[in-house]
Amino acid sequence: MNVIRIAIAGFGGVGRATANLLLARRARYRQVYGADLRLVAVCGSRSGLADSAGLEAGRLDALEPGLTGPAFIDASGANILIEAGPSDFRTGGPGLAYIRSALSAGRDAIVISKGALVHSGPELRALARSSGAMLKLSGAAAAALPTIDLLEHSLKGCEVLEIEGILNATTNYLLDAMMNQNLGFEDALARAQASGFAEADPRNDTEGWDTASKLILIANFGLDADLTMDDLVVEGIQSIAAHDLETWRKQRLVPKLVGSLIRTDDATRAAVGVRTYPATDPLAHVSGKNKAIRITTDAMGETIAIGSGTEPLATAAAALKDLEHILTARAVRPTGVSGGKE
Repeated sequence: MNVIRIAIAGFGGVGRATANLLLARRARYRQVYGADLRLVAVCGSRSGLADSAGLEAGRLDALEPGLTGPAFIDASGANILIEAGPSDFRTGGPGLAYIRSALSAGRDAIVISKGALVHSGPELRALARSSGAMLKLSGAAAAALPTIDLLEHSLKGCEVLEIEGILNATTNYLLDAMMNQNLGFEDALARAQASGFAEADPRNDTEGWDTASKLILIANFGLDADLTMDDLVVEGIQSIAAHDLETWRKQRLVPKLVGSLIRTDDATRAAVGVRTYPATDPLAHVSGKNKAIRITTDAMGETIAIGSGTEPLATAAAALKDLEHILTARAVRPTGVSGGKE
């Protein structure tokens, strides 16, 4: 049976959920793909654990200090890297070094954090092409909501004209609370933070940067565009005032923070900001923690997907969807650096 070794870099809530779900699905991978998947290494920023025979769920709470970094992952003999560390689109770190190392060695990479892909996407795509490694990012590009897959599979052969995405669950939740519970931004945010739904520092969400990052990934990896953050106009929800909310209620409009992209013969224009929708529009009914994307094409018209899931399980499942895409591709490509028999 084909032995495939997995390493996970970034071992917070999402990394641990991914590890546990991976281990729980091993029987499926053996049955469907004829593959014996072994989790051979995990690491956080300061500690890690490795075993060439494969780690079991009961051992994942006993990480050893000092076992971390790209060299540690390289030494594990992993064929596939799952990168699930913190995300910083301004520096690409800390995941960038792990992803560079994996792709340079021809090791397939499944990326969950957005930062490195936004910061150094063209470089990483070039590394993957030159080494023959696969680079997958469903977990980074809105996780439980299918985005890249729609473009690469469901709408393949069409010309994409426009994309609208409600890509951040936190801002969607806050806007719902502000409109339906007569709360101002600060009060809605305080309630979301108290319930553990909003981050202690929510600015990446509320100022639109998380939405912008996901939009860039969808454009660059799904449409082969070449957008950077400097190409986008980015506005968030933090400046919404009481009179804005009252006006929208009177006009029966529903506000959403939307990442939008329009493609013409000359250019690709992208922006993030608040848009309002009448009740007849499907995006007006994307409530609470749900996310959505509407893709308009030349031949298939509008396609709308709405998704939500319990975190961190939903993001872990999105990453393992990418894993199954890789396993499918492995079945029809020659075995190289990324695979082996045992």
